Amino acid sequence: MNLIVLYKEDIHDGVAEITGKKLEHILSFIKPAVGDTLKTGILNGSMGEGIVTDISGDKLVLTLSMHDTPPPPLPLKLVIAMPRPKVLNRVIQHASSMGVKEIYIIKTWRVEKSYWETPMLEEENLHRQMITGLEQGKDTILPKIEIRKRFKPFVEDELPAIISGGMAFAAHPAANSPCPREVNSPVTLAIGPEGGFIPYEVDALQNIGFKPVSLGDRILRVETAVPFLIGRLF
Repeated sequence: MNLIVLYKEDIHDGVAEITGKKLEHILSFIKPAVGDTLKTGILNGSMGEGIVTDISGDKLVLTLSMHDTPPPPLPLKLVIAMPRPKVLNRVIQHASSMGVKEIYIIKTWRVEKSYWETPMLEEENLHRQMITGLEQGKDTILPKIEIRKRFKPFVEDELPAIISGGMAFAAHPAANSPCPREVNSPVTLAIGPEGGFIPYEVDALQNIGFKPVSLGDRILRVETAVPFLIGRLF
């Protein structure tokens, strides 16, 4: 935790009170003492510092000085086939920590139907994973996550507008073109399941402007491919 993300309702007259699981985490890993200064941020707001003025058994009190703006968002929209539920948490954390602000979780042919029944897709869990990513990456602006369970309507009706004004790449192991480096343009990046997109899906993406790209001979797990591709593109 490199930043403590606070909620507006926890702040009164420049003073924040932290309780519950966040308090337990701070006491276990940061181990602050009265008088320490901690990096803090307000969800979807400014960043700054909080001076610890009180620590008791059930709360930690910070006096805040918020004077910084969050880092600029990464100019990337992520379209990702629903991965295994445990992997989903790591993907959301990675993307949030790297500054991705638009994430679309989609159904593809190789996505197991059972994945859509996981409680990890519930709003509460997705929110928790995004907050974890923000606290890692020292950011406060919450990403937007959309879930689309019908591939064809999403690709044909929504995705053209999403990719408008930028470049669009589909990570695909069988692609002939390597993934580009240091792209100076907004990007929409589509990543399939670990088995890859099927030919119909690749064609559908190409038809609206996506370019299939590859990372070479090595086949990476989804949670590895996401930060690898983002780091390579930017």
